[in-house]
Amino acid sequence: MKIGKTIYGVDFSGARDAGKKIWITKGTEKNGVLCISDCLRGSDLPGSGMDRMRSLNALKEYIRSKPTGAFGLDFPFGLSRDLVKHKSLIEFLVAFPNEHKSPEKFRDWCLTSAGGREKRRRTEGQAKTPFSPYNLRIYKQTFYGISAVLSPLVHRDLARILPVQKPSSQRPLLLEICPASTLKRLRLYGPKYKGPAPDHRNPESRRLCRNADGGARLPALGLRERGGPGPSPEHRESAQADLIILMSNGFYCHALDWRGIQVTDGTSLRATRRTR
Repeated sequence: MKIGKTIYGVDFSGARDAGKKIWITKGTEKNGVLCISDCLRGSDLPGSGMDRMRSLNALKEYIRSKPTGAFGLDFPFGLSRDLVKHKSLIEFLVAFPNEHKSPEKFRDWCLTSAGGREKRRRTEGQAKTPFSPYNLRIYKQTFYGISAVLSPLVHRDLARILPVQKPSSQRPLLLEICPASTLKRLRLYGPKYKGPAPDHRNPESRRLCRNADGGARLPALGLRERGGPGPSPEHRESAQADLIILMSNGFYCHALDWRGIQVTDGTSLRATRRTR
């Protein structure tokens, strides 16, 4: 499959103030190089806001409005096969909002059905993802990602999920991604990969967004709250790393091979791919 799409990396959230925590990066491929051109907060999408459902509806509409986009979304798209009674992932996604009315009921159902265990999909074992889809840390992301974004998009055939659906040049493509898996693939993952504490700053994974002299340079992305002074340098660097990894995930899934990321001139980022 040729790379003809604009690539989007979505740092997803199911929190009450999801609009504040969701970030979307945009990039395009030029001669096998992914050039990141824009970054915006979820609350800045058209019709969005800080609250959860308003921002998630805005994200859904934003995806729908980008038929030439390939979106990498960092939340689980499904559950272990033995927990799913439906014949296909698409049937599961379409039925999800009617079968699970709240994130808490969803998690309780999963645990009951799995005999109290946190089951993982086979693909999660292969990709070495850190959590089960209904783990306490991410079950809300799974619930709201599926019910508010995936389900309405696939129910009306407004987007296509790869690799389970045939891609269309007239529909945005949706790809499940996991930044932690990418870091593990690159042997950059560690227990202090992210977080606000001082000892979370500048771990190995931050090499993805640092130039040779150790200075983070990404002024073009403008990670800044509207009307505010902007995040601290440490928070900004952490956010940049996550967003870059998200972009590389989407690019990797779409291009099928991935070599690395380099900061170019301080105003753009590039993730290069290796031709098979």
